[in-house]
Order: sequence, then structure tokens, then C-alpha cells
Amino acid sequence: MTQKNQFWRGMILGAIAGGAISLLDKQTREVMKANVQKTTSKVTYVFRNPGEIAEKVKETAEKVKTTVRQVNEDISFITDKVEELRDLTPQVTDMVKETMDTFSKSDEALILEEVLGEDKKTY
Repeated sequence: MTQKNQFWRGMILGAIAGGAISLLDKQTREVMKANVQKTTSKVTYVFRNPGEIAEKVKETAEKVKTTVRQVNEDISFITDKVEELRDLTPQVTDMVKETMDTFSKSDEALILEEVLGEDKKTY
């Protein structure tokens, strides 16, 4: 045999020996027995009811498709709203600047009137 085959053979034999040694512990044996029984019953159920399992897989696949479709729609909606905001932002900024300018000019005029008095306006 080649060295490569010897390596894999040694790995398999080592794993088997390690598994056998670990089964010397009573608690490990009990846990393994319970796990093997659960797995066996599940595998048996799958072999006896392949149609039911196939139907569950189809239902799950349909749910996943629906969820993906909804997420895509949500992403499209959000993308559209972001684009709208990008378009509106310059307009809103201009409106805010105009409003600030209007209030600033009004405030300046009021202050000037207070300082000069109503009858002393020269403009």
C-alpha cells in the first residue's frame, strides 16, 4: 500500500479505537444509545413517509420564495424613497435658506426700528 492509504487507514482505525474507548464510560454509552435511538426513529419516519417530507420541503421552499419576494419589494420601496429624498433635499435646503433669510431680514428690520425709533427712519 502507498503511504497515503496508510495514513487514511490509520486515521480510521484511530477514530474507531477512540470511539470504542470512550464507550467504556457508562454515561457516554447511555447518551450515545439515546442519540442512536432518536436518529433511527427519525430516519425510519423519513423512509416510511417520503411524501410528507417532500411536501414539507416544498412548503418551506415556497415560504422562502415568498419571503425573498417581500424583501425585494421592501428594498425597492426603500430605494425609491431614498431617491425621492435625494431629489427633495436640495429643494428643502433652498426653502430653509429662504426662510432663514426672510426671518433674518425681518429681525434686522425690527432691531433697526427699535434702535432708530419709528419716526427716525431714513429709508
